Formats: sequence, C-alpha cells, structure tokens
Amino acid sequence: MRLHPLHVPAIALVGTACALVYGCAPAAGDGWPDRPGPKVVASFAPIECFALNVAGDDAVVRQLMTSQGPHEFVPGPADARMLSKADLFFINGLTLDDAKCNPMARMSGNRKLKLVNLGAKLPDDLLEIGGGDCCKTEPAHGHEGHAHEHGTHDPHIWMGLPQTEKMVEGIRDELKGVDPAHAADYDRRAAEYTGKLRALKAEGDALLKDKKERKFVTFHESLGYFADTYNLTIAGVIEDVPGAEPTPKQRDELVKACVKDKVRVIAVEPQYSKAAAQQIVRELEKHGVKDPQIVRIDPMETATADEITPGWYEDRMRENLKALAAALR
Repeated sequence: MRLHPLHVPAIALVGTACALVYGCAPAAGDGWPDRPGPKVVASFAPIECFALNVAGDDAVVRQLMTSQGPHEFVPGPADARMLSKADLFFINGLTLDDAKCNPMARMSGNRKLKLVNLGAKLPDDLLEIGGGDCCKTEPAHGHEGHAHEHGTHDPHIWMGLPQTEKMVEGIRDELKGVDPAHAADYDRRAAEYTGKLRALKAEGDALLKDKKERKFVTFHESLGYFADTYNLTIAGVIEDVPGAEPTPKQRDELVKACVKDKVRVIAVEPQYSKAAAQQIVRELEKHGVKDPQIVRIDPMETATADEITPGWYEDRMRENLKALAAALR
C-alpha cells in the first residue's frame, strides 16, 4: 500500500507529531556543525560514503541509520532533530527505506528539506526484479519523473558498480542544485570517484577471471547486482527475510539444488548468525559435495558514524571480492 502525504499545519506541531510517531519529544541541539555549505543526510552507510566523496569540504554529510540497517532501523528524537535543519535527504528507495524515511521527511517541519530517492533515478535497464520478501511491496510510480511500472525491483542497488555510478551522479546533481557556487567542484569529485569505482570493477574482474566456479549461495537477496557486476550467478538464498531462518523444507530444497549444480560456496553476512549456513555445509558434506566453504560477504547495510570514510565502500567491496575469490575455484 502506498503512503499518502500527511499535512502538518504548522511547525509548532512538529514536536507533537514526533512524539506521536517516534515516541520522542522536542529537544535542543541538532548535531550539525556551525559551518557553511549544504547539510546532507544519507539514509544508510553506502549512501553516506558516496555523498562524502562528492561533497568534499563543500557540504556536511551525516548518516541516519548506523548500527541498525534499513531492515531494523527505528527512528529516534536525534534523527528528527537532524532532519529539521538538513537541506538534502538522500535515500535508496525501491521499497528499502522509503516507508521509514518518507514520513520522517514530511514530519520534520523543515520546508526546505528535499528528499531525494536515488533508486528512482536509475533507468530500468539497470534495475532487476527481485529483492526477496524483506522488501516486497507494490511497485512505486512517478518518483521524480521516473516510473517503475512493471514489477518490484531489487533495491540493493549499491552492491552493483554501474548502479552505484548512477547514484553518485544523482548526488552530484542535487548538490549542484542547492549549491551552484561549487558546481565545478562537485563535478570534479564525482568524476574522480567514478574513476575509483571503475578501477574497483577492473580489480574484481582480475581476481575472478580464472575462476571456473561462478555460482554461490547468498544469505539473503542482497547480492544480485554484485553478482551481475562480476559475471557471477546466485544459485540460491538461505533466508528470504534477514534474520528468519529457513524452514527444514527450504533448507532441503537449497541443499538439493546445490548438490545438483555442484555449488559449494555459501555466503554469510556479518550482521547475522551463520548457524543456518553451517547446517547447510554439513548437509552438503553428507551428500558428497567436496570442501563446501562459508565465505563472509558484507552487503554494507550497517556501519557506525566513526567507521565511514570516503574510502569505506571501496575497502569493504575489495574485502568481499578477495574473500569470494579465495573461496571459488
């Protein structure tokens, strides 16, 4: 079901709305440093990293969701105060963070705040159907002039490098719109970061080019774009909903498919238990699959504010690529 705008008659009512919706009360202090330039909020870690690379010293970037990723995040009073002074609010969209971020933007009391749905900026040829039950809703229509009318798209777009380039372009254009005096600097930094992303693509291609195994199992449906970027195939998914372990029937079907296709690499995520993956490995060994491997691949949905640097995304992606390359033959 689509959400409809909520009309708040006056800024004075925002504190009441916040208390009703988020269980918080107005408090002094918004956490923004006293310095010039656009104030930018990113919904979660990868978007903050992309924004930091484009913003440089010309804008201030802060992250909304830290140790709680898009699946678990619960807004609090500090989040409402942060948005009350922001200029731009970048979200992923595609049903991942919309339901939590859209109401926050509407109820912030900040009339200058622009919510930017980066997923809605991607062309259809860069989007895939899927994403699992964790993000299943009706398709969205008409966001920022782009309509996704033919299905529910996989929202994990930051895990694909072509998709990430488009997200960076969207961030660049929005920063230029609110701060035209530094447009050339935003252009330059976006181009520099795009060059780093393309180098990362080449580095991953080199790591994986001699691998005869091109299939692996993922923890949840978060790695489709990652697999496409590097010409890999997702052979199955352990959990349709992150944190909800598979039923015995689902586990048996996954084991059967792995045995049939000779898939022995099982990806887990650092944010969740690997108990189900360990059980699948034991079952594969019972069925004669030689040397099944568990490999940790981080979908980068969580990170504390202290962890995020301009190089954070590249470092995490590089770790993922090295770990997968070491497991595949």
